[in-house]
Amino acid sequence: MYYYRYENAEVSCCYKYLMFTYNIIFWLAGAAFIAIGFWAWSEKGILMDLTKVTQLHGFDPVWLVLLVGGITFTLGFAGCVGALRENICLLKFFTGLIGLIFILELTVAVLAVVFQSQVKEWFSEFFLDNIRGYRDDSDLQNLIDSLQKMNHCCGAREPDDWDHNVYFGCNETNLSRKKCGVPFSCCIFDPADTVVNSQCGYDVRKKPKAEWANHIYTKGCIAALEDWLPRNLYTVAIVFVVISLLQMVGIYLAKTLISDIEKVKACDNF
Repeated sequence: MYYYRYENAEVSCCYKYLMFTYNIIFWLAGAAFIAIGFWAWSEKGILMDLTKVTQLHGFDPVWLVLLVGGITFTLGFAGCVGALRENICLLKFFTGLIGLIFILELTVAVLAVVFQSQVKEWFSEFFLDNIRGYRDDSDLQNLIDSLQKMNHCCGAREPDDWDHNVYFGCNETNLSRKKCGVPFSCCIFDPADTVVNSQCGYDVRKKPKAEWANHIYTKGCIAALEDWLPRNLYTVAIVFVVISLLQMVGIYLAKTLISDIEKVKACDNF
């Protein structure tokens, strides 16, 4: 009887420490994301005055960093402690949370394909809202600049979308030097230039539209992303498959540990 328990009712050290190793990476990564998020907020002075959070216009990228960090940290903590302490509750929480995230990923992917026109409209409105707050948040500004530079685009649908920003608008009441301009990230740069001209977009939209293409990107970022996706479909698919496999591995390790722990507890009751 004792020999039977040893062979068939023990927690596998291999799965236990694989589970721990698998999750310690996510735990540390989550802690790093959270630290980066709070550091970014401290640079903005938000940690000294939390009311500034509600004063930010547009989307604050720090929220995304903190959300990803919080979820990753929680998963890593539940997986690590659940494996080391052989805690079924934590392991089931870990499995359930990963399963929920996987279902949400599939749901979002399916809805994005089925409701493409609505997604484009939503993204357009989202982009325009953030154009309005472009100069109010340095992180948002860097995010929009990166998006425009990487995709060689300007505005949501066209450069005139920058009329929604109080600094770049062409209305008569605008006294800003940036009036009728666009951010430097819209400019077509010469590869030979070693210094970025941050004023290259000034007064561009005062010129005839036929001349814009000589100075700035005229394609909107929505159209640029639509062109980007088919060219990188295999890359996106591979990334999605790798993430899904990592999630399945985590669920498999957790389920195996739960099964071993339950077997040991069942034998201890005899």
